[in-house]
Amino acid sequence: MAMNLDNRIKFRHLTCFLEIARQRSFAKAADSLAISQPAVSKTLKELEEILAAVLFERGKGGVSLTAAGLAFMRYAGPCVQALRDGVASLRGGEHDAGHVRVGVLSTVESLLIPEVVRRLHERHAALVVSVATGPSAYLLSQLRVGELDLVVGRMTDSPEIQGLTFEHLYSESMSLVVRPGHPLLALGDEGLVQLGDYPLVLPLAGTTIRRYADSLFVQCGVPQPRQRLETLSPALSRRYVQCSDAVWVAPLDAVRLDLQSGELAELSLGIREPGGSVGICSNAALPLSLAAQWCCETLRELASEYHGHRS
Repeated sequence: MAMNLDNRIKFRHLTCFLEIARQRSFAKAADSLAISQPAVSKTLKELEEILAAVLFERGKGGVSLTAAGLAFMRYAGPCVQALRDGVASLRGGEHDAGHVRVGVLSTVESLLIPEVVRRLHERHAALVVSVATGPSAYLLSQLRVGELDLVVGRMTDSPEIQGLTFEHLYSESMSLVVRPGHPLLALGDEGLVQLGDYPLVLPLAGTTIRRYADSLFVQCGVPQPRQRLETLSPALSRRYVQCSDAVWVAPLDAVRLDLQSGELAELSLGIREPGGSVGICSNAALPLSLAAQWCCETLRELASEYHGHRS
């Protein structure tokens, strides 16, 4: 019976199933596969009959995987990907090891990701790592349509995360940092009252990390200064704070090395916002390539090292 079952499942059944899962629409899957919509429905129906299970349910937001569909995805995805990787390795020569496309949020851009790439390149003779940066809403939409393999950073409460898989790596707190010699450094806890007199550097409005930054001020009971620079660029924030009296509400990861080297100083106001969950977001509808799996393993390894160093 098992042999019989295997013989009836064709590659086109799997690619059709994966494309519907990815596009969450029969019409879009048909466009993408360059076949008619009735052909998509017919192919899916054949697969559902072979498996004796319903794989998708139709809802307001399009079609979504059923529990059976999700279970099947775990096997169908890697199976198709392995075949594609196999074909690619024969065509490109087997040393053409791979390519991973990672969306990186500003929280992890300056410390975690450079070290991840360093380790990956140390271990794999031929590996291309493409990094895209930007707000989480944009990166997650790229992940959803298969333009990215992974998105790394803090984004747990983004509405865009629905339907994607999030794996927690570690919790990251926010800190207030200034240039060395800043007038507020001498005031300690008393500095809270005067915080509003200085320009503030914040993440862009509407981003997950901005909500954490805002809650820091709510905790302090301090109104936000009228002068603000809003940006997701760690490089711009760092340079501006070093050459002015601005106060940067920064994720600790972004400034850890600057604090260690003394190029920036942390305001100790007796509080620290606990911050959010930094993790890896992936798309269940798209199987991870070998290179993306290496990347995930390295991220987990580094996260556990970071965690070990933290109080």
